[in-house]
Amino acid sequence: MALNQQKIIEVETVLKNSLRNKFQTYNPEPASMPFHTRLLGKDRMALFSFIHSLNTNFGTSIFEPVAKAIATENYQLALSQQVAGTHISSDAYKVIQNIMDGLATAKISPNKPEEIIAIRQVCQSGKLISVKPTKVDVKLVKEDGTIYLIDIKTAKPNAGGFKEFKRTLLEWVATTLATNPTVNVQSLIAIPYNPYEPEPYNR
Repeated sequence: MALNQQKIIEVETVLKNSLRNKFQTYNPEPASMPFHTRLLGKDRMALFSFIHSLNTNFGTSIFEPVAKAIATENYQLALSQQVAGTHISSDAYKVIQNIMDGLATAKISPNKPEEIIAIRQVCQSGKLISVKPTKVDVKLVKEDGTIYLIDIKTAKPNAGGFKEFKRTLLEWVATTLATNPTVNVQSLIAIPYNPYEPEPYNR
């Protein structure tokens, strides 16, 4: 998707503001690293500390605001750090657990459309349980009401973490449907770039 000049300027502004804010608010954590400091020097260690901090916070300080800026052209609503919902039905919780168990034992293969249908069927069945799911990094709403709940991950997330990512995505769907059982909701993992370029992403 090509960006028009106005959108390019908007993204540039977001980047400048994010970096400027980082420079102004950066407060290095005190850490004694005598070997590193003597070997590399104080200035290099200070630069390394700043770059490491920037890398750690790229998701919230760069990727989220840029995603929002780009999305405003094609979506009715673009928000960051949102709560998907606060309640999940006990029956939906059981469905999610069955999906997770089936995937863990390789009895089933991932199938997002079928998983959403299964959760929708029981999204208000049983007891409503109060939950506090992980916040949605970017929430997009299309003109037709379709909701996209996006979790932005680093380019090389821990492979073992994908199990919990899957549960989070399913819980977002369940909490959203508990409030509005007919809405078209999609939950996704977003990886900002392919570190294996030009090869396909293989993690």
